[in-house]
Amino acid sequence: MTLYCHKPGAGLPPILRPSVTKLLNGNSRLLIDWITQYGSPVNLIWPDELQTNLAALRGVLRESGVASAIYYGAKVNKSPGLLAAALRAGAGIDVSSLYEFRDARQLGAVGTQLVATGPAKTAAFHRDLINCHALISLDSPEELEDLIRWLPTGGAAQPVLLRLRPTNQARSRFGMPAAAIRHCLSRIANEDGLRVDGLHFHLSGYDWESRAQAIGEAADLITEARARGFAPRMIDIGGGLPIQYVDQSAYQAHLERLTAEDYRTGKVPTSFYPYGGELSAAAWLRDLLRARMADGRSLANYLVHEGLVLGMEPGRALADQVAISVFRVLRVKAVGPDTHVVFVEGSSFSACETWFSSEFLVDPILVPASPSPVGARSIRAYLAGHSCLDDDVLSNRWLTFPIAPRAGDLLIYANTGGYQMDLLENEFHRHPMPSRLCVVEDAKGQLTLVPDTTGEAKCSARP
Repeated sequence: MTLYCHKPGAGLPPILRPSVTKLLNGNSRLLIDWITQYGSPVNLIWPDELQTNLAALRGVLRESGVASAIYYGAKVNKSPGLLAAALRAGAGIDVSSLYEFRDARQLGAVGTQLVATGPAKTAAFHRDLINCHALISLDSPEELEDLIRWLPTGGAAQPVLLRLRPTNQARSRFGMPAAAIRHCLSRIANEDGLRVDGLHFHLSGYDWESRAQAIGEAADLITEARARGFAPRMIDIGGGLPIQYVDQSAYQAHLERLTAEDYRTGKVPTSFYPYGGELSAAAWLRDLLRARMADGRSLANYLVHEGLVLGMEPGRALADQVAISVFRVLRVKAVGPDTHVVFVEGSSFSACETWFSSEFLVDPILVPASPSPVGARSIRAYLAGHSCLDDDVLSNRWLTFPIAPRAGDLLIYANTGGYQMDLLENEFHRHPMPSRLCVVEDAKGQLTLVPDTTGEAKCSARP
């Protein structure tokens, strides 16, 4: 495999785990055969990596003695194999739509394994959640009234969380300020069919400090709720745990050297995901649990002393290193005296950061289909999709290939499982959806593929 960058010291090679490295090292023929069979692009999934990520978070929680409820954020990826892996590992599922809910149920998830955190739940979604007593996060007093309308008479009380809008997120359209939380508590006090299990919030950004501040606000409301006769048992911090795509020092060096000339648009994007951040998800969680509450206690000590469960819905953090996306090179076209565009069979809908005026700052990996000719020269190029849209660009960043790609070569983007490979995928130009397959070892230890479908995942969803 070949890594490359635009200028010395500015490369961003991906962090790879052994499972992916095993495929990429010395298996170019196998990869090319898979692309020949399944078309381009292909998304390859390693479901067991989700369990590795989950184990890392649980290890931190175990160290601190904090009880937890971890739900995999299903919205991060459409893979049934990842849903099944989460259930197999004893995690719950965060479902934000009726369709995610149905997939989880089809794989065997029961109500106690499900939480619904989305703000725009339909009546049909509410009814199905109620029918299996899934935990429902209520986004507003209006949603509370909608839910009450569908509650059956008699039977067990429906568990709910109240979604807080912390003061540091005052302009967000999600959640409720403290006054609205109090209103909901008063309303629920008159409803036998509801049980307040706690408070929930989900913040933008990736810093743990804002979560610590929000937990402080939630703690005050937990105290108020208990004084009013409720028995909340959980504070749910949502998601936003960071992951590391590239080496931190390489990332900082890259950002320091960025100029407008590094992009074919002549503009550096105004924001990036923190691809080379300082903290892994586990280290982030450890720092959060060590944060100090207003009374001086650590957050971990507060949760343990108050008998509270720490809930969370990691999406990207559980999808870290679970997938790669493989594109086949279609052709290389000169667009200037020393610049080129590399067209791939596929579109930026399957590598979508450019559609958000940003960039996926991870260098793709070039896998040649055949030995390079003697005297092959380097080229400077950006990457484009096969559609008729001028904005169908996988990378606006200029990349220097030490050896020019040729038709039939493969370009691989690593770590595309989190909001990358299938967030915007569609059948534009009538192209079929990219194939999604799980990489497994057969009885002889050889790598092979299994379709990533609900039917296949059903066989492995249960421990």
